[in-house]
Amino acid sequence: MALAALRSSRSLGPLVRRLRPERRCIATATATPSPSASAALNHDGPALSLPQHIEPTNRRQAIKQAKPFSDFLTDKFNRQHDYLRISVTERCNLRCLYCMPEEGVPLSPSSHLLTTPEIVYLSELFVSQGVTKIRLTGGEPTVRPDILPLMQQIGSLKSKGLRELALTTNGISLHRKLDKMVEAGLTGVNISLDTLDPFQFQILTRRKGYDAVMKSIDRVLEMNKLGAGVKLKVNCVVMRGINEREIIPFVEMGREKDIEVRFIEYMPFGGNKWSERKMLTYQEMLDIIREKYPSLRSVKGHPNDTSKTYEIPGFLGKIGFITSMTHNFCGTCNRLRITSDGSLKVCLHGNTEVSLRDLLRKDNNNNPMDEQAFEAIREIEMNRRQGLSVTDTRPSWIERETALLNLIGEAVKRKKEKHAGMEELQNMENRPMILIGG
Repeated sequence: MALAALRSSRSLGPLVRRLRPERRCIATATATPSPSASAALNHDGPALSLPQHIEPTNRRQAIKQAKPFSDFLTDKFNRQHDYLRISVTERCNLRCLYCMPEEGVPLSPSSHLLTTPEIVYLSELFVSQGVTKIRLTGGEPTVRPDILPLMQQIGSLKSKGLRELALTTNGISLHRKLDKMVEAGLTGVNISLDTLDPFQFQILTRRKGYDAVMKSIDRVLEMNKLGAGVKLKVNCVVMRGINEREIIPFVEMGREKDIEVRFIEYMPFGGNKWSERKMLTYQEMLDIIREKYPSLRSVKGHPNDTSKTYEIPGFLGKIGFITSMTHNFCGTCNRLRITSDGSLKVCLHGNTEVSLRDLLRKDNNNNPMDEQAFEAIREIEMNRRQGLSVTDTRPSWIERETALLNLIGEAVKRKKEKHAGMEELQNMENRPMILIGG
């Protein structure tokens, strides 16, 4: 059997693997399957395994060529994307200056947004290709009515390779849902907070809620003392003339609390009236902190970290800087984003997108896929495999999954080496942050 025809279980999507027993095999996932590979994908029997009669030389070559990570999620600069951010809603209970225009944003019809089964399916599909971390964002993810059952279903993917399930939130209602989120598998929380002044909070967010956010921070710390093990980070967007005087108070949050406060350079998005003069650079922030704490020192982080991490001797917490504007980290980017309306964005600062939703719904008359629709597909596929008569003439689901993976792979391969510079970003049309999810 030709080696090109061999496919690993990683190249098979979640719905298919529920219908097919898995066997270990040596193969690679490719963004454009060869005819023989496509034939293997549509094979009705069990997953193909490496034949025992292959000569030792060919076996060594097969092992040498085997890729442990999906080619669909590897771009042409060899960046492997194992981190997926999913926006689960466009709605938010705050109106932060840098995130949303004052007048708000037009909300998509509910039928345009991904359903819970669609989110879970796509999560499992990406995990099957090597994604190990999923972060749920918004809008504000905690306002989604079924956020807890959604997290429970995604959290169950830890048995299939998912390692981290994280949440980015404004913290307004987190304290009320945190216990059940931890039970669902939550491993990390990023809380957005740009001021430690309750009055300033109301100005920046155009809403009340400071006390609720602080209550959520305290609740995470309390649960961690009991062994919850939730990584806590506080994200602060620094804007010149607005909140740079609060950099030191934020740093001092970590004196006795195990918190990483991350200072974010102000970035341009649709409707947030960004200008370079409003942006405080990473170096300026560093200078402000070093003036008060000259012992500030750099901490070695993970190669894919978005932030540059520092610590002050004697402090329990750490400090980070997200420097997208002055010192980009594009070379080690491992992140992909799915918007709440089902578009895949391969770069936060790029304005090109591909719709996974439209392809997913193509054989469902372009209607949202609910659990009943997925169950009907499973039944049809099972009947086909058992040789039973099936009147449904739609392509098999494995063909749809192959098309989805090819669409994802093509988008990832088009990812640029780095995002545009400040001047170009300022004039580039992009979604408001609220419709991207950060």
